[in-house]
Amino acid sequence: MAVAEELSFTRAAERLFISQPALSKQIRQLEELMRVRLFDRDRRTVRLTAPGEALLPAARELLRQWDEAQRAVGDAATASWLTVGLSTSVGRGLLRTLRERFAERRPGCELRFRQVNWTDPTAGLAEGEVDVAFVWVPFPGQDDLNVRVVAREPRWVAFRHDHWLAGRDEVGFAELLDERFVALPESAGLLRDHWLATDERGGRPPVVCTTVTNAEETFAAIESAGTIVLLAAGNAEIYRRPGIMTIPVTGLSPSVLALAWRPGDHRSIIRDLVEALSPEPQRLGT
Repeated sequence: MAVAEELSFTRAAERLFISQPALSKQIRQLEELMRVRLFDRDRRTVRLTAPGEALLPAARELLRQWDEAQRAVGDAATASWLTVGLSTSVGRGLLRTLRERFAERRPGCELRFRQVNWTDPTAGLAEGEVDVAFVWVPFPGQDDLNVRVVAREPRWVAFRHDHWLAGRDEVGFAELLDERFVALPESAGLLRDHWLATDERGGRPPVVCTTVTNAEETFAAIESAGTIVLLAAGNAEIYRRPGIMTIPVTGLSPSVLALAWRPGDHRSIIRDLVEALSPEPQRLGT
């Protein structure tokens, strides 16, 4: 199907995350098994033969049936709860909304929330600790997961009450270039760069004062070291506490909060959870 849709072994191999020789070998084996040639190919073009055209709709139906079979098996084995991974409290009333809407669809299923440190930017999905996870994008391994956007919001900054930003209603990011920042662990990769706004620094490296692995360490770093940290607008209320203030930052691209799950998880209960939070699909480009 991939080769028939792409009409390119190179693009099909990239889409399937396998090497081109391995894909070519599988196609040859299929042709030998069926005793027909499925593709006419030369150095520049790939075309379906008449037998290939005949096989394509049947192949689509076979894969559709296989997906349904996986979903049925998954539903039969479904436990009475799902585990949702979090790196921080997501605020915005999202968890309450998720519980209420999901309970309408699956009244007998419990949602269990698990806090996962920022050393794992997939919030437990990569290690199989959770079924779905709230994640900030971009993050390492994003292309290997299904990702649905939940919120796009401006970035804000959090700082100690006696910082020079106190009293300001907002600040341009250019004014923060030389500030001392709190950073996520190196393993967070692209996500660490996003919260340091590396792409918006014009080549100037960030001044990283300390590295943190969870929200509590972040609060402690702000309060004790006088550092600053970028955050999403929807989490501003979470950061506000005695001694810590937050204001909007202009001149930055928005933050993106998403719900992620493994592509191979075909359980209808996962679909119900995703649709309970985001009835209208808003897929994130990779």
